[in-house]
Amino acid sequence: MSLIMTIITIAAALSTVLALVSFWLPQMSPDHEKLSPYECGFDPLGSARLPFSLRFFLVAILFLLFDLEIALLLPLPWGDQLPSPLYTFFWASTVLVLLTLGLIYEWLQGGLEWAE
Repeated sequence: MSLIMTIITIAAALSTVLALVSFWLPQMSPDHEKLSPYECGFDPLGSARLPFSLRFFLVAILFLLFDLEIALLLPLPWGDQLPSPLYTFFWASTVLVLLTLGLIYEWLQGGLEWAE
């Protein structure tokens, strides 16, 4: 048996054992305390199922988008080691311009205004 097949067999067996144990191991006994929306010792003052504002999600998505942009642009300083560094700079600039245009569009549409 080759090394790859041995590793796949061990990984599959370990995954199966862990999945089966996770069904039998936990002791599920929900009571009033665990089912309450707050477990900090205070009685709830209102409903725990209030919807979030869509603006909150927009700001969160914009944060993630620009955070990923930084992660994509981190290798840019090493791009000058490539045979064609202008090609890398062009694509990095294209990403930045597209994201900046999207941010300007949202700003002009009023999507980033927190309070109306």
